[in-house]
This record gives sequence, structure tokens and C-alpha cells, in this order.
Amino acid sequence: MRYSQLFIPTMREVPSGINAISHILMLRAGYVRQLAAGLFIFLPLGWRVLNKINLILKEEMEKIGAQEISMPILHPAEIWQATGRWYTIKEEMFRLKDRTGRDMCLGMTHEEIMAWIASKEIKSYRQLPQIWYQIQTKLRDEARPRGGVLRTREFIMKDSYSFDADWEGLDRSYNLHAEAYHRIFTRCGLKYYQVESDPGIMGDLESHEFMAPTPAGEDDIVICESCGYAANIEVAKSEISTLLPSNLEYKEIYTPNKKSVKEVSEFLGLNEKYFIKTLLVISEKNGPVLVMLRGDQELNEKKLARIIGEFSFATPEQSLEILGVELGFVGPIGHKIKKIADLSIQKDITYVSGANKKDYHLQGIIPGVHFDAQWMDIRKVKEEDKCYKCGGSLKIEKAIEVGNIFKLGTKYTEPLHAYFLDKDGKEKPIIMGSYGIGPARVAAAAIEQNHDSDGIIWPKSIAPFDIEIIPLNMDDEKTVNIAEELYEKLGEIYNSFADRHIEVLIDDRDERPGVKFKDADLIGIPIQVIVGKKVLNENKIEIKKRRTKETKKVSVNKAVVEIINAYYETY
Repeated sequence: MRYSQLFIPTMREVPSGINAISHILMLRAGYVRQLAAGLFIFLPLGWRVLNKINLILKEEMEKIGAQEISMPILHPAEIWQATGRWYTIKEEMFRLKDRTGRDMCLGMTHEEIMAWIASKEIKSYRQLPQIWYQIQTKLRDEARPRGGVLRTREFIMKDSYSFDADWEGLDRSYNLHAEAYHRIFTRCGLKYYQVESDPGIMGDLESHEFMAPTPAGEDDIVICESCGYAANIEVAKSEISTLLPSNLEYKEIYTPNKKSVKEVSEFLGLNEKYFIKTLLVISEKNGPVLVMLRGDQELNEKKLARIIGEFSFATPEQSLEILGVELGFVGPIGHKIKKIADLSIQKDITYVSGANKKDYHLQGIIPGVHFDAQWMDIRKVKEEDKCYKCGGSLKIEKAIEVGNIFKLGTKYTEPLHAYFLDKDGKEKPIIMGSYGIGPARVAAAAIEQNHDSDGIIWPKSIAPFDIEIIPLNMDDEKTVNIAEELYEKLGEIYNSFADRHIEVLIDDRDERPGVKFKDADLIGIPIQVIVGKKVLNENKIEIKKRRTKETKKVSVNKAVVEIINAYYETY
């Protein structure tokens, strides 16, 4: 492909307020343009990258027996109503009415539609297992689109769905996808972790996310460097150090205007670990709930929501109305509402908490003696915690979610009547799994993990081109002829790495060498072949590896072989 014929609108400056490196570089290198908040146009280079990723997805999906289909983006409401998600999913779903007044929605995901087609077509165990997949547009009305293509309102997703006759079959399909995902992300040149995750709106069974570590990540993941335990912080568990015995006398303490654990801790000169943080929340399903945590711990809102459903923190007015106590002085004793206490609160330690009256706290509280509760893991893991599996040190990293896998079971097949007859002629629900990858997220994660001050450094498997030829003197006949000859010869070579021909870009623009070099480094093609009058006087050309910036002069006669060798040596 000729640079002069390609639309590559590079930029030297980017709009203010953009922080993610991948967003900045995709704009500067001419890969995308933003139409509106969360809506992006993929320009020729960006679309080439997505197509490279999609090809890898297709190859690996077909290796596990998945069959490609295409589902509509526009869905009738009654299918989503049958599973209940029409009502439980809030503003994120785009809803509309057609001209007849029928409720419709734009697909955020396709579990319902896949289960619907399975209910119509799969009738016997002889038709199982099945794996169907698509690479399709999805739409979510994100409240805060951010991070460039990382969190958008319209995006492309590879989503696949498994259909099995039993739970053992689901395990096999789940493991097949996990193995395929490892191959996909490795082929795309990503560093990644497979981590335990919260199924969220998908269901209540096992799920994992594939997370690419980067400082620009929107999620925190917890990693044990000793045993390999990995989990999203939303579900991560840990061992917490036990406290030394305390002997606090049971009595009220005057704490004027001291409301937070930090304020009371400093006022009394007592470590925050010996406090019980008492929070009042309002659950949509359970009403008021009193939540207790050790004073040095933070609430993991996702963990609590899995126990009591969606909730909000009580306002000062609600606290007075429900408990008769001002926020900041609420304690765990005496209230006749549901109570949940974190497992870090030991039952053999005396603690301090609110005394249930303004300007007073109560010390000497013994959990299990002065109050009881439902004891659950509701705290957020910290780096100083120990791995609950091996006792090793935990670290927390920022990461981008690039894929996920879910065991759905019968969550969608039962309400949509997707049943089959087993070997004994008994009717049973089909067992489902759901598996997603965001190609644009893969591209963004690759940039976040592979860039320098000059621009993008693409892993060669997903780069828009394999090699860029840069003739420096377009008015020099020899320079142009050598560059064109290399362009023709390299384009004829079959790329055994990617199972296709080598893809070559030649920068045939009549631009200064400095402009060409800056643009080449910015767009990030793995190998640059520099053809200039000065080096040609030695009958040589230059090969530059974008990742390492290593350059090498080689004879024109051996140039093709040397360029191909350099390409295969590149990560």
C-alpha cells in the first residue's frame, strides 16, 4: 500500500482532557476519530488493526469447534422481559419503540437471542454440544464514556455461547474457551492475567476475566506472586493479620464532634484496627441494613451488593429516621435491623464503635457478646494482606479487561424454554456458557503496553502493516527505484508467521525525511526500511526495528533476506 493513497491524518497535538496513552496515540497516529462521547470512527489504519485481531479471534474460535453466525442488533423487548433483564438493567440499555408502538432495545449482549434460537432449533441431546459465535456491534448507554475506545457507547465484540447437555459439558466448553483465550491474547502480544471475577448481570455462577496490566487500567486486580492466585478486587479474598488481645473497659467515652474512625482514633490515641466502623445502608430488596467493618478496612461495595442487592448509603435524615442516631455515632448494639459484619472483626477482641448518641462512642464492645450479625467477607483487599491460599504477599495492579468467560447454567434457557430430550427421553434445560472479547480493547491494551515517547510499537501480529519502506529522497531516481524494487519483492513473500503475504507500506510522499521518520515512529509498524542517497552510495540500505530502535546497514543485494530475518526476529 502506498502512503500517498492512504488516509492517515496524523496529529501533532491532541485535544485537552485526554489522559489514556492509547487514546492519545490512536488520535495522533490517525487510527481513530471521535464522533461524540463514546462514539468512534475507525480510520483505515485502525480498521486494519481490528481486522487483524478479528482474524485471530476467528481462527482460534474455529479451532475449538465454534461456528460463526450473526445476530440482529435490534431486539424485541419480550425476549429480555422473559429473563427479567429488561427490568433489572437500568439506564445502560438503549430502548425504543417501533412504528407500531412495540417495545424494542439495542443489544448490549446476546444471551437472550442465543437462548431463543436454541429453544427453536435444539430438541435432542444428539444436537449437543454446540458453540456459536459472532463478531458484532453492541450498544450500551454508558454514563461516563472514557479512556478512548476502552469504554464506549458503541463497540464491537466477539461473543460466543456454548450449549451443553450437562454440567460436565459446560466445564469442558468453559475450559476450551479459557485455553483459546490464552492463545488469542498471547498471539496478540499482550501481557495478561486470568482472574476470578464477579458475574454481575450475567449470572451467579463461575466467571473469569482476562486482564491486561497497565497503569491506565480501569480495574484493580489482586495478584499473589507466590501461588498465582489472581482475582478482580471486586471478589478478591485475603487473609488478614489477627490483632493482639485488647482489654478495653466497657464504658461510654465523650468524643465531641469526632465522627470518623480516624478522628476518634487520634482523639483516643488508639489504633484504627480496634474500631468497628458501623455503616447504615438501604438495600432495594432488604431495606435498612447495618454493616460493620474493622476500622482500618474499606467496604467492598460489590461484595455487599451480591449479598443484599443494590443499595445506597443512608443520608443523615434516613439515619435519624431509622435509627434515631446521627451519622458518625452509630454503633452495632441495640438496633433491630439486619446486620452484616466483616470476617476481619474478631470475636475475642474488645473494640470501640459509636454509642448511638451524639458526641459519644462506646469502648469494650465484644462481637458475639454485645451484638451478633451475619459474618461475611465484605472488605476490600489491601496490598499488605496475605494470600488466603498460600499466605504469600499480595500486590494490586491496574488492568484493562480484554475478555471474560461466564458459566450461565440455565439462567437464560429455562425462562426462554430452551429444552432438549436426553437419552432417556426426559426434558431438560440446555446448559449455557457465555464468552466475550473486545477487539478494540485488545488494540488499546496493546498500545498501553507497547509505546514510547515517539509513538506506538505494535506487536507484529496485529500491526496494520508488517514493514514500512521509507525512501528519503523522492527526487533521486536511484533511491526511488531501489525502494520500489524492495516494495515489489517484499510484497510477493508469503508470511509464514501470519499465514498470508507480507504487508508492506511505502512512504512515497514528497516530504522531508524528518516528517517521514516522525510519522513512521508514531504509527508504529514493526520494521522500517530506510532507503537514502547517502547510504546507497555504499550500496546499502538501513533496517530499523521499531521496538528496540536498533538499526543495521545491509547490502542492497541481500536486503530482502535481511529484512525478512529482522521481521521474524521481532516480537
